[in-house]
Amino acid sequence: MLHFAYGAASDTGLVREHNEDAGFAGPYLQLVADGVGGAAAGEVASATTTYVVAALASGHPDQDAASLLAEAVATARRELRRGIEDDGSRAGMATTLTAVLVRGDRVVLAHLGDSRAYLFREGAITRLSTDHTLVQLLVDKGELAPDQVPTHPLRNVVLHSVNAEEPVAPALRELDLVVGDRVLLCSDGLTDYVAEAELPAALAIVDPDEAAFELVGLALAGGGGDNVTCLVADLRDGPPRRPDGRVLGAMADPRLVVDPAAIRTTEA
Repeated sequence: MLHFAYGAASDTGLVREHNEDAGFAGPYLQLVADGVGGAAAGEVASATTTYVVAALASGHPDQDAASLLAEAVATARRELRRGIEDDGSRAGMATTLTAVLVRGDRVVLAHLGDSRAYLFREGAITRLSTDHTLVQLLVDKGELAPDQVPTHPLRNVVLHSVNAEEPVAPALRELDLVVGDRVLLCSDGLTDYVAEAELPAALAIVDPDEAAFELVGLALAGGGGDNVTCLVADLRDGPPRRPDGRVLGAMADPRLVVDPAAIRTTEA
């Protein structure tokens, strides 16, 4: 059975007071969410969304990956709306979501926003996700050169996210992975401060935890102006694993989840 052997690291960075990133790293699910919103609401959005996806993925192991991830995004939106109804100061909270879920011999990516997924194979790195940002839209239209993106004043304008205001479907993609492939999921706290050309050297580190910490260290050395979260996961084949995992960033504080009891799951 396919699963991940993984490492993960998250840091508040050198400027921010709170870590609004949230993450979950497990044998079947890898997930990064980068929250936005005032009054610490970004932390609520990312932690709640991460909890919803992780709980549904664990509680419904027989559901196919694509439909589960789509359902989880809809459920997370409902929970964010409930969170704003409970506390109006959270209005406007939202989060990116980049998640990779293994089901049997299939691996599916769900993506909203500008957190990224990469494939590292045989020393080469390939981006698996496409940023849902204004600058990426301009690049796609031929109105902006890719090398202009890092310095563009609107580079952080995100067009799609998990939020309470509008229903949005994640971009879903079945990944063509083979055993031995390494996947990196990261918030823009990495990619805004570390050039893609610098990533392969860190990803070549054999131990995934050491690789994740090296990537976070590069982001901090590059300025550390944002929260940064990196998950490094190697695709393996072997006996079934417990779906337990490691929580990171805002996900480590269960008080930030709007209503854990509202997420109904069925144990395998």
